[in-house]
Amino acid sequence: MSTGKARRLTTAQALIAFLARQFTERDGERRRLITATWGIFGHGNVAGIGQALVEHADEMPYLQGRNEQAMVHAAVGYARQSERLSAHAVTTSIGPGATNLVTGAALATVNRLPVLLLPGDVFAGRPADPVLQQLEVPGAGDVSVNDALRPVSKYFDRITRPEQLIPAALAALRVLTDPVDTGAVTLALPQDVQAEAYDWPEEFFRERVWRVRRPAPDPAELADAAAALRTARRPLIVAGGGVRYSGAENALRALADASGIPVAATQAGKGALPHGHPADVGGIGHTGTATADALARTADVVLGVGTRWTDFTTASATLFQHPGVRFVNLNVAPADAAKLAGLPLVADARTGLEALADALEGVRVEASYATEYTDGKEAWEHRVSAAFTPADDSARPTQAQVLGALDTLVTGDDILINAAGSLPGDLHKLWRPRSRDQYHVEYGYSCMGYEIPAAIGVALAAPGRPVWALVGDGTYLMNPTEIVTAVREGIPIKVVIVQNHGYASIGGLSESVGAERLGTAYRTHGGDPLPVDLAANAASLGMRMLRAKTVRDLREALAVARESTVPTGVYTETETADTVSGAPPAQAWWDVPVAETATRSPAVEARAEYDRHVTARRRHL
Repeated sequence: MSTGKARRLTTAQALIAFLARQFTERDGERRRLITATWGIFGHGNVAGIGQALVEHADEMPYLQGRNEQAMVHAAVGYARQSERLSAHAVTTSIGPGATNLVTGAALATVNRLPVLLLPGDVFAGRPADPVLQQLEVPGAGDVSVNDALRPVSKYFDRITRPEQLIPAALAALRVLTDPVDTGAVTLALPQDVQAEAYDWPEEFFRERVWRVRRPAPDPAELADAAAALRTARRPLIVAGGGVRYSGAENALRALADASGIPVAATQAGKGALPHGHPADVGGIGHTGTATADALARTADVVLGVGTRWTDFTTASATLFQHPGVRFVNLNVAPADAAKLAGLPLVADARTGLEALADALEGVRVEASYATEYTDGKEAWEHRVSAAFTPADDSARPTQAQVLGALDTLVTGDDILINAAGSLPGDLHKLWRPRSRDQYHVEYGYSCMGYEIPAAIGVALAAPGRPVWALVGDGTYLMNPTEIVTAVREGIPIKVVIVQNHGYASIGGLSESVGAERLGTAYRTHGGDPLPVDLAANAASLGMRMLRAKTVRDLREALAVARESTVPTGVYTETETADTVSGAPPAQAWWDVPVAETATRSPAVEARAEYDRHVTARRRHL
């Protein structure tokens, strides 16, 4: 109901005041939605959003970033650690500042994590045309570079009049808080409109609570799902990221305890059961464990919980080989619930698992099946221990031994962050998560350069907990700038730089597909490693750096870093890019097409191997 009262503010001031009064609520717990705004200022936002952040400094904290893409990564890390119940906003100038948001926006949307993007835009009134950093499109006067954000945003609007902000802001918040539709939300803000004053209705600034729904399953869908699982002889649960975002870990544990059904995990779902739980069989798919993948090949009913069924999970549609395999897809998103021609169970993960547990009361897998996966898990653990344990503490570590050194040090308080290179595969196969949120691997977009800024966001959401960014040399060189941000803000992230002088992951892939490792090593034309010192580079940005030449050095340096109260890095050289990481090889295939015709023997041989794997592909109908 309107009171007739109005508040005269600029559009930018009104937006910041509005955002400061938005809250989420789930299960009776209320949180502030937009808790801070990241920003890099230029002529497209300094006098608008910049001035508004000064005007409302007591209501909206400001965080200064060094790279626009990195600011989005930090916001995404914060949102993931906050279970999508709180988020950050990101403001930039027009032109290159705005287009630098695109990669981060894509990552947020692919992973379904909320972030509010506020790029500056060209003048709505067009007093001079073109202006600095404006893209001219002769056939479309209403296009700017911000339109590049449309396909990677779950909601996009351009605010060309002050009063347009009211419905646009409400729509933006609806999307940010929707478990199905959330992702990057973009409100493009022409610089003249940002500074324009308007009489805003007082009701626009009242506190609003956006309830995050927990939809219950349809009774008929629940009955179908339960019937399929009751008749299964070799059921398997695949836990995805939706388990974590729903806070459904206890419900999953209860179902596993009662039924004995083994639980495998995607990259986003790893940690849904702690490593020590009897039903946890580790990661699944191309980067999964031998135990989980063997179970998947013979499973007759597969319950996917909060998973998108990506190619890494299904081994490019070659993993699930039982002739009569059926899928039950518990997912809050109807599109995901329909994948693999599965029985849909459209519901919140926690609500759906609780309903399934009730419907399956008394159902339990045969003792021989439980013994099979228990024995398989034990055998895999021997392989993990062998990969983690060096024969000589005075030797240079393998990548797996770097993880092994961390494994001996961390507790359930620690959080590990990674996204790209060969580390995600090693982590998925080898890591032993101690807590539900310890394992933070961004593998939806697998974006190089995510780890360091994301660690800052996670540390902001989980103050006091040790947060580790694990990066290879290739990833480090993509985006080290936010080390300066960590130093300025006094955020004691820990960065482990694994130097193997090249793109080890792509090097191995290149060799396997007949591309002969072209462009995957950091070497001079004479073949020697480049004289690059990443530890010195990080130190020049203000980070305390510790060098570790041996496994013994590494353990000592990691222990020092963990206790450090300032941003601290550990630098270690492992094997070169053309050697293995020390982890067991992939237990399932991944489809990367190989040249169908070639003259060089590596490509010819790779194609023959490719054709052999393709024959195992299935379309689940």
